[in-house]
Amino acid sequence: MAEEVRWFKTHCARMDHGGCSLLVGVRDREIVQIKGDPDGYLNRGYTCYKGRVSADRLSHPDRLRHPLRRAGKRGEGKWERISWEEALDETARNLMRIREEHGARAVGFGVGMPKGLEHFVLIRLANLFGSPNVIASQDVCHAPREITGVHTCGFYPVADLHNPTRLVLSWASNLLATSEEGQIASLLLEQVKNGAGLIVVDPRRTELAQRADLWLQLRPGTAQALALGFLHVIIEEGLHDREFVEKYTYGFEDLSSHVKTYTPEAVAEITWVPADLIRRAARLYAEARPAALQWGNAIEHDIHAFDATRSLVCLMAICGNLEVPGGNINAHDPKIMGLAEFVRADLIPDKRSQMISAHHGVIPRLMTVAPAFFRKAVLEGTPYPVRGYYGMCTNPLVAWAESPLTYDAFNSLDFVAVADLFMTPTAAMADIVLPVAHQYEMNDIGHYGIGHGMILARPKIVDPPPECWPDMKIMNELGKRVSSSEYWPEDHEAFLDDLVRPAGLTYAQFVEKGCLKGPDRFRSYIEKGFRTPTGKVELKLSTAAKFKLKPLPDFVALPEDEDADFPLTLTSAKSRYYLLSSYRWVAKLREKRPHPLVEIHPETALSLGIRDGDTVVIETRYGSIQQVARLTDMVHPRVVSAALGWWFPEGDAASQFDWRKSNFNMLTSIGKLGKEFGTPNIKNIPCRVRRES
Repeated sequence: MAEEVRWFKTHCARMDHGGCSLLVGVRDREIVQIKGDPDGYLNRGYTCYKGRVSADRLSHPDRLRHPLRRAGKRGEGKWERISWEEALDETARNLMRIREEHGARAVGFGVGMPKGLEHFVLIRLANLFGSPNVIASQDVCHAPREITGVHTCGFYPVADLHNPTRLVLSWASNLLATSEEGQIASLLLEQVKNGAGLIVVDPRRTELAQRADLWLQLRPGTAQALALGFLHVIIEEGLHDREFVEKYTYGFEDLSSHVKTYTPEAVAEITWVPADLIRRAARLYAEARPAALQWGNAIEHDIHAFDATRSLVCLMAICGNLEVPGGNINAHDPKIMGLAEFVRADLIPDKRSQMISAHHGVIPRLMTVAPAFFRKAVLEGTPYPVRGYYGMCTNPLVAWAESPLTYDAFNSLDFVAVADLFMTPTAAMADIVLPVAHQYEMNDIGHYGIGHGMILARPKIVDPPPECWPDMKIMNELGKRVSSSEYWPEDHEAFLDDLVRPAGLTYAQFVEKGCLKGPDRFRSYIEKGFRTPTGKVELKLSTAAKFKLKPLPDFVALPEDEDADFPLTLTSAKSRYYLLSSYRWVAKLREKRPHPLVEIHPETALSLGIRDGDTVVIETRYGSIQQVARLTDMVHPRVVSAALGWWFPEGDAASQFDWRKSNFNMLTSIGKLGKEFGTPNIKNIPCRVRRES
């Protein structure tokens, strides 16, 4: 007789930043159903399709189940099975050899988007090894918003969708398809249901845009121009919060003078958004107090990320929407172990000056290395040689801009180790591949260090295959081999108890609670001011000269020069069925989106002789790829939106699973980088499209 289904609570992860509280049904030690938990703090019963089928990753026949050592040439796809002791010893031996020959900073420790506790164990591992170089995607993900916020108003302004708001301005954010560090669609939809207005700024007419009161179809690459147009209207018409501006901002007169040239008519020429629509949207945002600006990752995808994020923080500020319920808030952490203590930052006090990034003059507080700078160090020795790499939760061969350069860099490294669930194009380039446990197969904590003022319990639901280890365990055992064992617990799960001990909890007690949230503190600036050098929101940066930054945000030019040979603008959008380059091998997801689709307006397609379903070639100055045409008026006639993250797990391991064929980052370049974060143009690029002959 079959066992009854037993239900367990956890939180989703690695399907975006996660955060949806889940009910997971288990029978005979196997997960048989996943559904949203109605009591979930962030999702309230909602979950996306990819979350509901996420357990299919556990049982895939091609899942990595044993440590592997490269048996042929690098990237040839030939492997031999080895033990964990051999894998860890060989990895440690190679990393220490590189440290002895070139110094600890010659090893880069790489991580991608998922942010469980393993992300911070990796930083701890790098710090204890002695390397200042954690290679991450922050240059194009989260850091421009977070760090620009810290420089401008002293904190990362998070849209407060938990308290009533009168309007949500969704800027380059599509919560119906992807989450933004735990901002879940259900919270936004509930605000709209309760009467909040909705303005959507997006180059694509998304499902969210179709629900909006106003949709502003922005020309890709012009976010800061539109925001400066909003500022012009609000200041010229006296719609700003005068009391807040007078008491709590620095540089308003300079900003006011600066935006005089950004009239709606001038901005309309730049952005393609009609002037009357700019006026209406600006007025609605300014008058609907409080209003929450829900900003998305897409504004961080070109070299002007700093200007775009600065202009939007200024917009929040002059309308009095900072640190108010239903506006953009400073989310305070609960009583938990601080990041610096967890990662043992005290043991590498000169990290900031020793990082690869320091040579390139990035903005202060950016504590990870942009992939562009990492590859310069590998291939050019600038500012010093880098010869080794340990990576987890990441697939650089597809995810980083200018993929051919990534291939060259990984081919030239002395040693590469990769921990993953599945053999990816990047793992296929490694010397050692380490099989990891899935989120449902390990105890973990989510949302630590993301700046949203909460942590979420992710308890283990089922056992992993015998030789699949949690990333935390892998790094804990590797850490004992490459640094002093006194800094590493006997059991890696001690990290979980350490983190919640300041709250007076064990990990088991935290799991019972499910979520630990920090205190709500609104308008604390009345007593304490803002945590900036002036104590105010710095509309004009007082530190601009010191850090060689722009004092005021502006629009100088498009991210890349217009080119008659490439008359269309290339952008991209994340798929609701995948997490960037992940999960093309999950059958239920692949059935939903079997091919990489490029969205083309029907008028544009007609002029090019392209029909729906045709294989087309997309070309930029930097390369070309093939994708399948999807004709839709979701996009502007002068814009095409290509699919991200494509490789083909059914392909040949010896060619790294055809990573060149449809991979968006064959079309990008690191030739131009934003100074502040090292951000390349991974959107907003001149292109052309033709039918494949």
